[in-house]
Amino acid sequence: MPRVDPGAVLKSPAAGLTAAGLLFAGAVVALVNLLGPMGGGATHVRIPLDEPLRSAPAGWREALKPAHGEAHIYKDVVRLSERPLAPGAAANFGGASPPTPSPLAGVGLPVAPIAGFYAPGPGGPLPIIAQDGRTPAQVYARPFTPNGRPKVSLVIGGLGLNQRATRQAIETLRPEITLSFVVYAEGLQGWIDMARAHGHEVLLETPMEPLDYPDNDPGPYTLMADGQPPETVKKLEWILSRATGYFGLTNYLGSRFLGVDTAYNAFASSVKGRGLAFIDDGAAARRGGGMARATAERVIDDKLSGPAIDQQLMALEGGALQRGQALGSGFAYPITLEKVAAWANEVEQRGYQLAPASALTVRK
Repeated sequence: MPRVDPGAVLKSPAAGLTAAGLLFAGAVVALVNLLGPMGGGATHVRIPLDEPLRSAPAGWREALKPAHGEAHIYKDVVRLSERPLAPGAAANFGGASPPTPSPLAGVGLPVAPIAGFYAPGPGGPLPIIAQDGRTPAQVYARPFTPNGRPKVSLVIGGLGLNQRATRQAIETLRPEITLSFVVYAEGLQGWIDMARAHGHEVLLETPMEPLDYPDNDPGPYTLMADGQPPETVKKLEWILSRATGYFGLTNYLGSRFLGVDTAYNAFASSVKGRGLAFIDDGAAARRGGGMARATAERVIDDKLSGPAIDQQLMALEGGALQRGQALGSGFAYPITLEKVAAWANEVEQRGYQLAPASALTVRK
């Protein structure tokens, strides 16, 4: 059997290319093993290759040179995504066309988080009041200039769980419509980023104990009426750390929690201390707390029919005509989104001003 000269093989350009290819493949395997499953949360990963390459076969650089020019080794950093994509956004990769921007998008709001308005917390960034006294409720709200007409506002909630409904609300509703998101939603930050890019200000829905708990259970981070203040604050901090870019909170259920002074006061003190607003669906109309507050005077889709929703929207206009402003709330049902989109496009022609919910808040 003929003998093979190892030195001659290593000096061969073809063999050098093969060795370099094997070396690169090994580096890729090492990278995958080091990173583990994608989305694990690491922000920077350094993969040092200079040490392994020192033991590579002699002549590998020269073998690459004829086809690719001089070979170089660079020390670099792999930067992984710091926030999740919005659900469905991955479909835009791999050749698919990105979504067409909505013609109703208007001017987008600043990208969150804004420097000076957050600090690290146990589970993620938490909102804080800036050193100059400005609050997250101010900087994350949609800018608004009153024109003297009666103001009408709507908060549409339940967003983030159903992709189709969430996209429909973000892309088809006027940017003056305030959107509220479920804190348990997957890809929550991506949805909030998308909403703000379309001009919508955002609220986070805070799960609170209802009268029929536990038959009606808002989830593991529900604020409980009999919870001790430290427990309430701890749960609230988890809720607040789920995302950034919201100007305030709204209640999800809470008929029992909001009726207990000790429970509500612990909640209100924490919200006030972080410079946030609190907008309720009517369940906490008599509650204050020294923070920016507003209460919806009616839920527009208690009855899920087109005529009933139209009637509630007209009643909302009537309230604004009497008191100068009116705030309503609704859920992201298909019929609600359809009716609100049509109403919002016409309401200003009847002499009203469509306003974000933040424009109706007052400190009380």
